[in-house]
Amino acid sequence: MKDLNYGLEMIGVKNMWKHSFLGEGVVVAVIDSGAEKEHPAIHSNIIGGFNFTNDDGGEENKYIDYIGHGTHVAGIIAGYDRDLKKIIGVAPLAKLLILKIIDKDGQATIDNACKAIEYALNWRGENGEKVNVMNMSFGTNKDNEHLKSLIKETYSENVIMVASSGNYGDGNALTNELLYPAYYKEVIEVGAVKQNFEIYDYSNSNDEIDFVAPGYKILSSYLNETYVKLSGTSMAAPHVSGAMALLINKFQKEDKEINYKSFYSYLRKDAKKLNYPITLQGHGLIQFKNSKI
Repeated sequence: MKDLNYGLEMIGVKNMWKHSFLGEGVVVAVIDSGAEKEHPAIHSNIIGGFNFTNDDGGEENKYIDYIGHGTHVAGIIAGYDRDLKKIIGVAPLAKLLILKIIDKDGQATIDNACKAIEYALNWRGENGEKVNVMNMSFGTNKDNEHLKSLIKETYSENVIMVASSGNYGDGNALTNELLYPAYYKEVIEVGAVKQNFEIYDYSNSNDEIDFVAPGYKILSSYLNETYVKLSGTSMAAPHVSGAMALLINKFQKEDKEINYKSFYSYLRKDAKKLNYPITLQGHGLIQFKNSKI
């Protein structure tokens, strides 16, 4: 790998890492297209998984990623190639629960998305681990009552939900492009920004955008044990999910209450304001500033 994910520098993760906040003990559910379990950047981080699609005969334990999307997202959250000693993820010691809802044709259903959220909410690891964060780099343009009720239930259980805003933006901050679950107020909706702090051309705009994060030509893990650069709000959301894992470590050490509102307030306080309307950037680019612990 010639260059690492510039997004790590952009959001200031080293200001958390130096205090040993690396996501240890935190479980992030990656609701996506599965993952390449053998990839050196993520295989040590995967704690389990489930296949909700019809791929591989619907076999539950085969959450194989055939399109690379989920593998890339997982790497942004917690990628750490121990052989190369290269960190590509925001929270390199976090654990990943891989929940596959996107099949080899790139298709997903709301029903399977709901099943995955419910599964993540009820999942328990061998040592009693629970899901702390859900990353949802997918969406539908149709509001759904069952999905909405599950989102509210998950919120009430203090599980932090992060979702990509979508890549249907037209560059006009006055037009609304809506995707669910991102648009629900209980979910942190993330748009994408480029390395030069410009909003990604196709990042959705609407009145529920919460933050933006790096999402343009992001280097991460991919199929066949490779690394590639991909762009989109799907790449921005996992930066925030990884950031949540670091914040959980910080709040635990400081004996602070862990919930959506406290995390949201922390991110909002330090977010970098960009020269864009709130419908495109929300409260701005997430940042970890160099503060004392």
